[in-house]
Amino acid sequence: MIKKLRSIILQVLSFTIGNLLVFLFPEKAKKLSEKGMTLVMKNNLSISERLMRNAILNKVESEADNDTLATLHQNFWKNQGSTFFSSTDDSFNSHFLPNCSYMFDLLKQELSKEPTTYTKLVEIGTGNGNVLNYLSSEFPEIESFIGLDLSSDQVKNNKEKFANNDKLEFIASDGLEWVKNYGEHNTIFLTSGGVLEYFTEDQLEVLLKEVFGLGKVYFIAMEPNGLDHDFELNPNSQLYGHERSFSHNYSKLFKNAGFRIWHMSHKDWNEQYIQCLVGAKS
Repeated sequence: MIKKLRSIILQVLSFTIGNLLVFLFPEKAKKLSEKGMTLVMKNNLSISERLMRNAILNKVESEADNDTLATLHQNFWKNQGSTFFSSTDDSFNSHFLPNCSYMFDLLKQELSKEPTTYTKLVEIGTGNGNVLNYLSSEFPEIESFIGLDLSSDQVKNNKEKFANNDKLEFIASDGLEWVKNYGEHNTIFLTSGGVLEYFTEDQLEVLLKEVFGLGKVYFIAMEPNGLDHDFELNPNSQLYGHERSFSHNYSKLFKNAGFRIWHMSHKDWNEQYIQCLVGAKS
């Protein structure tokens, strides 16, 4: 009881000091928001900036201002994505291969039944490009692999890193805007390791409907869900975790957009979320 009370007092004190700092230094708070503050990486925020970050996120959440929250997330990945990915380059071997790669064995089985030939694979939020590079060797029949990312620095890094793989193309772009302008049928779309969690529910509905409207498409999403998200009690999206990103009801959202789900599974991951793996097709 005393420990819980102490935690509450510290939290209130933290928010109070953070709000005061935001009030006293509005320009600094504005720059912090524009730079993005989804994650607190080692040494990337001072103590005062962490307090301001928590206060800003708390205010946005208390006002249910999901659009602003999504913008804060977008700012982070656009401005600091390359720094984050350089520190997590081993996640491909430590997380993707042992926990997610089986999805593509299942995809091969699905595609083997298809009369349609799928000529393009597009990864929204490609990050360090390791997954896209891996898939280019796993699916030799696919002609082109396109990696989209908000971070122009990361896209530049990927172009240099994978210069010898002429099947890969990396583009600095928002996923929805790219789909609207360049999306085509006979395409496989992919998100890996948490991308759609930074879309609001409304934004994700728009994206999925745009993708579905292209014609013959597959969509594989490997995304986190908050452990406390009970879809029977709350079938809509809700915030979760220290990032305050969105836990989505992927089954509902894909079906509402018109997709047929051919696979869905979950994997325990940590104390905040489970991994949801979805395979859907138009």
